[in-house]
Amino acid sequence: MAATEPDKHLRADAERNRQRIIDAARQVFADEGLGVSMRYIAQRAEVGEPTLRRRFPTKAALVAAVFEDKATAYADAAAKALADPDAWLGFTAFVQSLACMQLGDRGFTEVLTMTFPKSIRLEKERRRAYENISMLIARAKAHGALREDFTPEDIILVLIAHAGIVAGGGDIAGKLSPRLIAYLLQAFAAPGAGPLPAPPTMVETYRALLRMHGDEQDPQPS
Repeated sequence: MAATEPDKHLRADAERNRQRIIDAARQVFADEGLGVSMRYIAQRAEVGEPTLRRRFPTKAALVAAVFEDKATAYADAAAKALADPDAWLGFTAFVQSLACMQLGDRGFTEVLTMTFPKSIRLEKERRRAYENISMLIARAKAHGALREDFTPEDIILVLIAHAGIVAGGGDIAGKLSPRLIAYLLQAFAAPGAGPLPAPPTMVETYRALLRMHGDEQDPQPS
């Protein structure tokens, strides 16, 4: 049976509200991170909080909807780096692209530490990125380009260090960022100037990143 005109209008209104919520949340998360309340997002979207929660019952569901495309871009960046015939150039290009993503969106870093249901596209893409990054690191080491003691958790170390640029750099963050990344990449290059202290565990590393954003819950890294 064909939908009645009132039904069509209701569906159109619902879709407009959904898009307004996503657009508002995307801007708020980018500017302020994920710590904002659902009520605040509803206010920015100019909808009632009950309307928001009908569309997105939990913040995790809203975050997934907002960051799906960016998570795909993150995973694609790692895949593109793997396809580079030069293992070192692929690795460095990925680290630089990650810094650019972080510069443009404060919520992006926090999303990397969250775990979502496997049915959600965001979780699949985040896990795909992690697998590609692990292979990227292994390949760079195999080619003698990356120091042997570099670990996947050191990518999180880069994010934590670079977060200071994002948070405190203000108008010149875009100038400070490439200089910091250049320093770090030179330190990462094989053979390395000297031995490093033992790295923290994956859980310890992710917990530090969560604390940086004021979230003390136990992380579940992939």
